[in-house]
Amino acid sequence: MITASPWWTPDVHADRRPRLIQRNAIAASMRDWFARRDFIEVTTAALQVSPGNEAHLSAFATEAIGPDAVRSPLYLHTSPEFACKKLLAAGEQRIFSLGAVWRNRERGPLHHPEFTMLEWYRVGETYESLMADCAALLALAAERAGAKTFRFRGREADPFAEPERLSVAEAFSRYAGIDLLATVAADGSTDRETLQAALVQAGLRTAEDDNWADLFSRVMVEKVEPALGQGRATILYGYPISEAALARPSAADPRVAERFEFYCCGVELANAFGELTDPAEQRRRFAAEMDEKERVYGERYPLDEDFLDALAIMPQASGSALGFDRLVMLATGALRIDDVIWTPVA
Repeated sequence: MITASPWWTPDVHADRRPRLIQRNAIAASMRDWFARRDFIEVTTAALQVSPGNEAHLSAFATEAIGPDAVRSPLYLHTSPEFACKKLLAAGEQRIFSLGAVWRNRERGPLHHPEFTMLEWYRVGETYESLMADCAALLALAAERAGAKTFRFRGREADPFAEPERLSVAEAFSRYAGIDLLATVAADGSTDRETLQAALVQAGLRTAEDDNWADLFSRVMVEKVEPALGQGRATILYGYPISEAALARPSAADPRVAERFEFYCCGVELANAFGELTDPAEQRRRFAAEMDEKERVYGERYPLDEDFLDALAIMPQASGSALGFDRLVMLATGALRIDDVIWTPVA
């Protein structure tokens, strides 16, 4: 059995180093891009009371030991989102964070347990402004790396082209032949049986214990995502309200949320929201997510009560989180996320 040499051996590091130097250059360019637009860089604490409350995000748990020897559970954050929104409640207007986040149960060509997230917020601006930001940052990374075309797993895209804008409903119709919104009511409730029948018609597998969200995710993974970001980047917007996470409902259609994801070469790069500022609705969503987490994984995470309190005074804002390492991968032509991380987790 042949074992690859560790990343720290001189010959392996020499091969990796050019992409790592490009990584640093892209990071410097992005910091300058935000600074020129009056954003303030913030550094948020990695240790949090709650790591986030999405059902399928798994965190690294630890504990704090006080001077009195009392032990309190803490988690490494899966995103700086809660802390950043508290800063918006405190009065900040334009902020960004470029730093490490941690997600358990994730390892592969596009996943690493510790990775770098670029997250930014605009107070008083719509989430459409973030669509323009994502396009600009994609082009900036390409320009800094000297890349005219992004390539990944047989897919190609022009990072300088105007992104395609495609609603989730349009994507389901185009790539799977499914009328998604026919399974979502005006109050946001979903029709599992109708969606399951549509999947069977589309030739996709289903199981008796699949809920509506499971079926939605299967279409996304198997039919929609592989087709996105080919030729040019894709902005996939208008997620069903049940998939809204921390996004507010759309004023145009209560069945969908102000949420978009940004794709290039079939790779999800960013997830953005017109931010929800209703603490009661956010608490309801968190509780539902934690119920689902307990059903699937047998565990749940605490709620950050300070965060929910802050939402009550947080101004209207829009925010986006972008996987920085993935963007560097595409810009430098790397095949695995480990290839653009200075010191990969063992």
